[in-house]
Amino acid sequence: MLSPVVGLHHVTAIASDPQKNLDFYTRVLGLRFVKRTVNFDDPGTYHFYFGDDAGSPGTILTFFPWPHAARGHAGAGEVTKTAFSVPAASFEYWHEMLTDQGILVEETEKRFDERVLTFPDPDGMKIEIAAHGDAGPVNAPRFASVPPEHAIRGLFGVTLLEQKADETAGILSLMGFQKTGQEGSRLRFSAPGHALGNHIDLIVDPKAKFGRSGAGSVHHIAFRAQDDAAQKEWRQEISKHLDVTPVMDRTYFHSIYFREPGGVLFELATDPPGFALDEPIESLGEELRIPQWLEAKRSFIEQRLAPIVLHKSVPPIELQTEAGATV
Repeated sequence: MLSPVVGLHHVTAIASDPQKNLDFYTRVLGLRFVKRTVNFDDPGTYHFYFGDDAGSPGTILTFFPWPHAARGHAGAGEVTKTAFSVPAASFEYWHEMLTDQGILVEETEKRFDERVLTFPDPDGMKIEIAAHGDAGPVNAPRFASVPPEHAIRGLFGVTLLEQKADETAGILSLMGFQKTGQEGSRLRFSAPGHALGNHIDLIVDPKAKFGRSGAGSVHHIAFRAQDDAAQKEWRQEISKHLDVTPVMDRTYFHSIYFREPGGVLFELATDPPGFALDEPIESLGEELRIPQWLEAKRSFIEQRLAPIVLHKSVPPIELQTEAGATV
């Protein structure tokens, strides 16, 4: 019997300015900067990881920040919104705090069992705060200005825009995500239990046009595999339906990739070994970490990377988006 896929492991997106990206997700949203490394396929580019205090699976949002990257445009076959989970009682805190930061916040009508705030990050990527009763325990980042009781717990889920739903729903069902609700054109698929990131919403629009990848767009979403053995079994199962890559070593987890029928790139990433593999949990994200096979090129890589400053234990600051809105 296959080990269950309990939810998302991480979401990976594209950004432009590394410092603006770092400041927004740590100083405004209060996430911890759990790893600064490089894009293994493009070592002259950073790969940032944000999450809870330990960088737990299900809490991670990662970015490839390409300076001067053109703005992307979300469309069919892409993730259009990435949602974080907070307790129901934290809704007013987040609404007030984001508004005080000058962020343009949209409050949607109650969606299923959660209240939702939607707002852009500095590159226009749509982020959601989902306030609900099953937010779970907190592992609050130790350097965040957000009070622990209001801290982001981790991922709630993602919204995919699809021209049709049947084949995508079939793959989600194969992975253990069952349809649990529908509101208009929004279909919700959930994994059993209350793990972080266990909700995948599909917005179905047969007339939706395809988008353009760039800053502010999601590159892929990763689901959790319990370990290497579970991932191997899932690879065999998925390969009966879709093309799947070989296992790739991402140092902090092992990955396989496949594109679901609607076009969204899926990954299945192992929980171990985790982000404390090469640095103490007390100082996660404070130094550049690169895989051993790139160490001989460290000086060259560091020269190509833009300098960044990690601010710890300071209040949120005002940032400026490319669109001109203060965030």
